Amino acid sequence: MAQQVRPRRSVLYMPGSNARALDKARSLPADGLILDLEDAVAPDAKALAREQVCAAVQAGGYGNRELIIRINGLDTPWGLDDIAAAASAKPHAILLPKVETAEQVHQAVALMERNGAPNDPLAGTTLWCMMETPKGILHAEAIASASPRIGCLVMGTSDLVKDLNARHTPLRLPVAASLSLCLLAARAYGLAILDGVHLDLDDDAGFKAACEQGLEYGFDGKTLIHPKQVEPCNAVFAPSEAEVARAYKIIAAFEAARAEGKGVVLVDGKLIENLHVEQARRLAALAEAIQAK
Repeated sequence: MAQQVRPRRSVLYMPGSNARALDKARSLPADGLILDLEDAVAPDAKALAREQVCAAVQAGGYGNRELIIRINGLDTPWGLDDIAAAASAKPHAILLPKVETAEQVHQAVALMERNGAPNDPLAGTTLWCMMETPKGILHAEAIASASPRIGCLVMGTSDLVKDLNARHTPLRLPVAASLSLCLLAARAYGLAILDGVHLDLDDDAGFKAACEQGLEYGFDGKTLIHPKQVEPCNAVFAPSEAEVARAYKIIAAFEAARAEGKGVVLVDGKLIENLHVEQARRLAALAEAIQAK
């Protein structure tokens, strides 16, 4: 049986202070929604946003979409109230911004548990970590391994570019090392990982290229800032019909060879090893999960 895989092709930021946006999100084809209490919300709207976001999560109606609440940093005037309310609302995940140390993770996990965030492996609330500062990138392994409650690393490339005094370029070379370090940390500890946002909403070709680059790097999907980006992002990060067909062919050939006691498996003249079968099973599981949505 194919392993369980959750699609995270497209994860869209939604401003928590905009009630209409929170309602509209129920019909968008995004795999996940980050209901934002941080960057997208002005200081005088923080309390209202917190109330609206938690009410929206508890009201439901979002179907199979993964719901993540991004809180303000725990060192801000709003962070402690945010994490307490978010934990009580029981979203799929709580996203902690600007994570730089394992100690920040430990503090967040302790607060989640204190405020009743469920810790069930299949239906609990996980902790997601924003990787968006130089110190955070340098501590990526320590962060990724800090708690079994961590579910995903999220690249914050806009803040990272700013902190590096770098520039946004089509190939994203200024953040290439940071992307790779976080990918290594995520995969080493069995975490999901999402690519950063593409800021130019008029640059359709550049957005598609960034999605394709993220796929090639190994990201599970991409964070987005506008609903128009969802469908093209889904198209890039979803396996093609040809890829799915080949995956099932590899799985079938492997199972048949194993049943016959054969040690060598060939598909279309190419040697198939266990690593190819593992990749095929994951791709098939992803395709099935997407189809089920």
